[in-house]
Amino acid sequence: MAAADQETHASAVRPRSYQDESYLHGFLGTVSDLQKAGVLQDVILEVEGRRFPCHRLVLSAASPYFRAMFTNDMAESRQKTVVLQGLDAGIFWEILSYIYSGTLHVSLDKVQPLYQAADLLQLDNVKDTCSSYMAMNVERSTCVDLYKFADVFSVDSVLKASLLLISSDFTEVASSDEFCSLSVNQLTEIISHDELDVKEETTVWEAVVRWVQHSREDRLHHLPDIIPHIRFNLLTSDETTAIWKHPLVRKDPGSSEVIRNVVQKGNPDSRPRLGMTTEMALLSRIKSDELLFMNPREGKYISCSYDPGDIPEVTAMTVTSDNNIYILTDEKELESNGKLSVFRYNHTENVWEPAGMSSVSGFKLSEDPSILASHEHYLVEVEKQTLCYLVVEGKVDSTLVQIKKYNRHTDQWQECPQLQVDGTSYIHLSAPLFCDSHLYFLANTEVHRFDPSQNQWHKRTPLMTIPEVCTAVAMGTEIFCTDFHFTQTMVYDTVTGNWQELQGWSNRGNLDMDVRPSFFLLENKLHVLLGVYDTVKQGPLTDYLIYVYDRSADAWKDLKATLPSKRYIACRPRCPVARMYLPYLKGAQKHITSYGFQH
Repeated sequence: MAAADQETHASAVRPRSYQDESYLHGFLGTVSDLQKAGVLQDVILEVEGRRFPCHRLVLSAASPYFRAMFTNDMAESRQKTVVLQGLDAGIFWEILSYIYSGTLHVSLDKVQPLYQAADLLQLDNVKDTCSSYMAMNVERSTCVDLYKFADVFSVDSVLKASLLLISSDFTEVASSDEFCSLSVNQLTEIISHDELDVKEETTVWEAVVRWVQHSREDRLHHLPDIIPHIRFNLLTSDETTAIWKHPLVRKDPGSSEVIRNVVQKGNPDSRPRLGMTTEMALLSRIKSDELLFMNPREGKYISCSYDPGDIPEVTAMTVTSDNNIYILTDEKELESNGKLSVFRYNHTENVWEPAGMSSVSGFKLSEDPSILASHEHYLVEVEKQTLCYLVVEGKVDSTLVQIKKYNRHTDQWQECPQLQVDGTSYIHLSAPLFCDSHLYFLANTEVHRFDPSQNQWHKRTPLMTIPEVCTAVAMGTEIFCTDFHFTQTMVYDTVTGNWQELQGWSNRGNLDMDVRPSFFLLENKLHVLLGVYDTVKQGPLTDYLIYVYDRSADAWKDLKATLPSKRYIACRPRCPVARMYLPYLKGAQKHITSYGFQH
């Protein structure tokens, strides 16, 4: 071979690295075989008098605890036998089996001591496995025990899962013997949560009484510390008096004094419990200071008329995961150098107040009158309690999405990358909404996804097959959307990226759309609000129809709800839904009208 050819051949051959998976598995298997055969073992670990011959190298590779023991200048590094304290021999055998084989056998009766042993021996993988197993096995019979364990060892995932079940089944859990085994701090932590699914605050007080009476002499002195967590603002005067006269309170003068102070000072920040609230969809009346709160499933509808100036003009509205209702307003008297203000709803007083956020500057929009364009504003929660302000500007052949994200730490609105979508029509403004940790934008036949953590847009495939999106709502990891005529309904799976066509509005008769459809979620079921008119009758007179979707049958059921003959609209891309405490809503000094739906 010529020298030039040899040089060319040498330059084309590059070194490569190979990873042999079979070697990795085989090596671990060999180590396990050596342990079973009792070969090359150089240390004996003694737990509760039981002896476990082992290899220092294997133990050090698996656990930082053993690595520090055998590599630092500790007495154990020179000892042939090392006694381990605070471990159960049977549980340590399971841990040792995992170290040599990579397999962990977990059961409900062993998972807590396994976690404790792994915590001591600094085996993070074992801790993660145990915490996942506990979180998956939170049930009514285990939730209190797992809650207590997770509280002591700060296992957040198990703590949240346990607290969620305790809150949702509070009445049943509070009547169990396990509930009475809670510490005073654990008890007060539980009863301080908004998410308790109780219809009356007296249920919480009865749970406290049962806990105290379980060990009256030891626990009575804790009562003054527990009472402030009872929400007296949710009790009637008769219920408060009954607590005041309760034998436990009368026996302890300190408790009586605490109740007097709480009742006199009040606690306006004490929100209603989850079980006391009702999910209500919010609509606004055109050219009016009126909001409509409705729940067609329960036959409840409340119209609230505010005095002029008491409610900001709605540019965009959203309900966040913590049940706060926000309005973005561009009222002229509230504007300052083109800035928009954010207002938040005060549930207790039924009033709208400044949200305590800095104003957000509006976006620069097309000013050329020759360019046919339209734009809409959106307020969307991304991540937890983080708001994004979006303006979608549609032209004849393109759409521009501009975003600003609010930073609570700096109290500033930060501009995010824009999205330019070509080939879209101005008449088909599309829907942005948050789902599966991302902000999705449905634009005609395209889907784009914004990652708030990375501050980047990505185009998703496959393309959607619905030509125009009027309304959309996220449920779980799916996005439901429909067109302006409610004839083509689609669902998008954000995990797989697949589309599925659902049933649309098939039984229209002589009805035509007068107000564009709006999706909303009530009790985790998909609903749609339609504003229609009869093309045969003289009019137009708008009637409202509400349908609920039955996914198993792929059919829409008419709820036969009768709304008042007023013209209402919903904020896009969906009708916002909030949990409302009806006594607050009806009891506020506003013009309130209550109705019942006809079913």
